[in-house]
Amino acid sequence: MPVRPAVSEAELEAHLHGICFKTGPPRRIGVEIEWLVHDARNPRCPVEPDRLKSAATALRALPLTSLLTFEPGGQLELSSLPATSLTDCIEAVTADLAQVRPAMLAMGLGLAGHGHNPWHSPRRVLTDPRYNAMEAYFDRWGSAGRSMMCATASVQVCVDAGHEEPGPLGYSRRWLLAHLLGAVLAAAFANSPISESCPTGYRTTRQVIWSQLDPARTLAPPPGPDPRTAWARYVLDAPVMCIRSEDGHWDAPEGLTFREWIRTGVPRPPTQEDLDYHVTTLFPPVRPRGHLELRMIDAQSGDAGWIVPLAVTAALFDDPEATERAYRIVKPLAETAGSRPAPRNPLWRHAARAALTDPELHTAAVACFAAAQEALPRLGASPEVRAAVAEFTERYVARGRCPADDHLDALYAAEGDLIVGKDSQ
Repeated sequence: MPVRPAVSEAELEAHLHGICFKTGPPRRIGVEIEWLVHDARNPRCPVEPDRLKSAATALRALPLTSLLTFEPGGQLELSSLPATSLTDCIEAVTADLAQVRPAMLAMGLGLAGHGHNPWHSPRRVLTDPRYNAMEAYFDRWGSAGRSMMCATASVQVCVDAGHEEPGPLGYSRRWLLAHLLGAVLAAAFANSPISESCPTGYRTTRQVIWSQLDPARTLAPPPGPDPRTAWARYVLDAPVMCIRSEDGHWDAPEGLTFREWIRTGVPRPPTQEDLDYHVTTLFPPVRPRGHLELRMIDAQSGDAGWIVPLAVTAALFDDPEATERAYRIVKPLAETAGSRPAPRNPLWRHAARAALTDPELHTAAVACFAAAQEALPRLGASPEVRAAVAEFTERYVARGRCPADDHLDALYAAEGDLIVGKDSQ
């Protein structure tokens, strides 16, 4: 890898200030979608690493516009290019999926939209130096790190940071909105209530797993009037997960923060490239990478299940009227959240366990989805997209339900059938 000169703490802090929130009118939208990969004939049968490697080789030969990658447990991810409209984003990813799904099926593999693997215990199939170091790092906090790496999947929506100046689309307002609305989105799209065929007690087990990891890299930065400064401090004070080296051993000294690494220069002086890579190892629920990455939404079932959270989020962040309404709707949730950062505060914990059975989250979700539905025509959303959002709203949000409830209903019905069958013998 190229060697770059070491830089000072002040230079690196200034670099973070310059890149974390790139302001301007919201014009672009993006999405990153993950799926669990399973045997097409029997989802309960784990897919062997050799099959996944063959699939990766075949899929990377497809003429896709999205970036295709695999996660440590073999989850497939498609990351769209930044699109200039919601419609363009949906059309591009839909076209890519129209190639990926048949290619997977031809290899006897299927894609499942669950926030957490409901069938298997975590099993890592990628052995890159990054994931070796990541697993060793997270093992200090227990088993949650391996579950996060190998058994979870999400729909990550990326929106522009917003205007420099205050207002509904100002970056400071959008930063606060993301951390309050994020709990509503996590609840509405909760889709991971089962692990190894048993209920976990949560509707989004994926969100609980994130809350159990290293707090210095998975909690939200402290709230305040200056998100840039808060983020820069957060990044520099976070422990270093890995230090890249040519020998393939990337483990970092335990407890070493990036700020300490700069000041000591041990085991070698860090560079700006090291800082940029360090940011990719931080996993708060909202991550500023020039734009805002909203990381709290579970993967969704169905060929087009990902479209609804993408459309709702885009409407609530990029339509000025809907954004103002959403902010007013979720602002009172700050009292429930309290002073603790997401996702360990009461608001996010309620979202993970109760989802929309929580009255406060249900009320907020109903109002936010109504605002989104009114905004979608103004964003040029197609009739099909508007219909999908309306159907999701009626099926789940209006009734205080989420996709996780369907899985729990099916599980309990199957258990009831087993009990009845035994009683009849």
